Amino acid sequence: MTEMRQGFPAMSGSLDDEAKAPGFWRRTSTKLTAVAFAAAVVAGTAGGLVGAAGVPTAVSASVTSSTIAKTSTGTSTEDVSAIASSVLPSVVQVNVTVAQGSGIGSGVVLSADGRILTNNHVISGAQQISVTTNDGKEYAASVVGADPNSDLAVLKLTGASGLTPATFGDSSTVAVGDQVVAIGSPEGLQGTVTSGIVSALDRTVNIAGETRRSAGTSYQAIQTDASINPGNSGGPLINTSGQVVGINSAIYSPASGSDQAGSVGIGFSIPSNQATQIVNQLVASAN
Repeated sequence: MTEMRQGFPAMSGSLDDEAKAPGFWRRTSTKLTAVAFAAAVVAGTAGGLVGAAGVPTAVSASVTSSTIAKTSTGTSTEDVSAIASSVLPSVVQVNVTVAQGSGIGSGVVLSADGRILTNNHVISGAQQISVTTNDGKEYAASVVGADPNSDLAVLKLTGASGLTPATFGDSSTVAVGDQVVAIGSPEGLQGTVTSGIVSALDRTVNIAGETRRSAGTSYQAIQTDASINPGNSGGPLINTSGQVVGINSAIYSPASGSDQAGSVGIGFSIPSNQATQIVNQLVASAN
């Protein structure tokens, strides 16, 4: 019987354009903090800016040279199936061990030799990190760099080769009403595919740091009604051209205190243009 580990919900904070908006969830280790906005991880972590090894040219190539295409509308079941088939090999599960237990998030393949993009809150505080690819192979992983402010991190797998990098699209071309697909490991169910639309753009997401000394998180998010749950953190939001236009990071939830957050059709993704910019900065700093 497969053991189910708990997924990371997301961050705690507020929407700037709503004075009394509920907070964002974020799960760090096995304990939920904040009031009503959940990051999409399965049970545990969050990080700092860390340096590491050299960066393969495939990382910047996969991030900057993708074909930019406007997302289209009218996605059918067949379209979602085709998108899933194309993108699933580029989505991974991120497994972490922390002092309080273990957790699961998601990630996006940046390079054939194992560069992975995920959320900072997925890997922060992790004592051990491994990544499971879509074909079931598991690799040890180390942190190349992490940026708490944008909630993004880059990992490097040990001994990986022949992975399928994702194609990144231009998030500035995303429009309200565009059809999108989310892929990740909600509650540890790897390779789960959901679909929906872009509900709104430029949602200001501010999440306070867990301590007075720790950095908070801030970004202008893409809002979507595609189902995102704990464990989806770090996974991609994909347009109908099969391009990553966002990194799923937070969900709204009416749950509070220690209640488990779940999707109510209000999810938030870091736009791909911001993600690729941060990725290139983290990779350059690691050299």
